Amino acid sequence: QVQLVESGGRLVQAGGSLRLSCAASGRSIRSYGMGWFRKAPGKEREFVAATSWTGGSVYYAYYADSVKGRFTISRDDAKNTVYLQMSSLKPEDTAVYYCAASPGGSYSAPLSYDYWGQGTQVTVSS
Repeated sequence: QVQLVESGGRLVQAGGSLRLSCAASGRSIRSYGMGWFRKAPGKEREFVAATSWTGGSVYYAYYADSVKGRFTISRDDAKNTVYLQMSSLKPEDTAVYYCAASPGGSYSAPLSYDYWGQGTQVTVSS
């Protein structure tokens, strides 16, 4: 079992920056792909970013087109934590952001992820 707790969400003005954190416990995330998803009111949950583990020391990062160039995902396996650095925020980035852990499969598919956090609210004002 992996427990995930997100933090860092808050109200921010458009154009601002924010860093979300996802602290894991119960098991090391070293062998998990880690992802961020978001859900806005009235919309489906959507993929935001993911970082996969290749079995060595190399991690790959993947991003949704809507956040590419603005968001950066990173992980610190020693701290068992994943981060999402968000910049140039837009009102359409407003959503609850969820962290998730995946043992494998498609990085953008929610069904690939076995463990989910409770989410943290990000609100971007115009």
